[in-house]
Amino acid sequence: MKKALIVVALLVMGCSSTELVDSWKNPDIVIFDASKVLVVGMTSNLKGQEDFETKMKRQFTKRGVEAMRSIDLFDVGFTDSERSEEELDDVEQSLLDKDFDAILFTKILGAEDKQTFRKNMADLDSYYGTFKEDYISHQDIYYDENYYDEYKVYRAETSLYCICVGKERQLIWRGIIDITDPSNIKNTVDDYVKLVVFALEEQDLIFHKEEDNEATSSL
Repeated sequence: MKKALIVVALLVMGCSSTELVDSWKNPDIVIFDASKVLVVGMTSNLKGQEDFETKMKRQFTKRGVEAMRSIDLFDVGFTDSERSEEELDDVEQSLLDKDFDAILFTKILGAEDKQTFRKNMADLDSYYGTFKEDYISHQDIYYDENYYDEYKVYRAETSLYCICVGKERQLIWRGIIDITDPSNIKNTVDDYVKLVVFALEEQDLIFHKEEDNEATSSL
C-alpha cells in the first residue's frame, strides 16, 4: 500500500526528475520520532550540498524537529581527506553529547548513460500494412545521429540512522533514488527533497505538520 501511494505521488509530481526505485525500513522499527537530526549531503558540488541540506533542514523544522546542516557542524578541513573509524566514532559521540538522535545521510552512488527514442511514442500505435511502409518509416535509425536522445541517470541513496545511546548507528530507513538528467540543480534538489519527505512520511518516520497541530489541539 505504501509503495502504491509513492507511485501516486510520482504521478502527481508530473515531470519530476527523481524516482524512488527501491526502499527498505527496519522491520524492528514501527515509528521513529527523532528530536534532533543532522542532515548530511555527501557531494563534491558545494552549492548542491548547501541547497539540499538547507531545504531538508527546513522540512524537519516545519515538523517540529530540530535539524542542523553538516556544513554548519563539520570543519572545512574535515571533508578534505579520509577519516578513520576512530575519528567517526568521535563525531558520533560529539553528536550524542549535543543531543542528536538521528542522521539523514545522502550520497551519489554512481551515474549511467542512457538512450531513448526521439520518435514520438504515438508512432507505436501506427499500423504498417507492409514491410516497405514499416522500413521507410524507420530507416533513419541507420543514419540519423539524432534518432536517440542521450541522457545521464544518477543513482543516489538516502539513509536515516539512529544514533541513540546503546545503538551503534542503527539503520532505520534507506531509499534508492534515480535522478534523471539533472540540468537544473535547484529544481532537482526540490524534487529530491519532496520525494524523500513523502517516503519518510509514508513510513511514519516524520509527520505532517498539520497532523502535529491537530494532535496538540486535541490534548
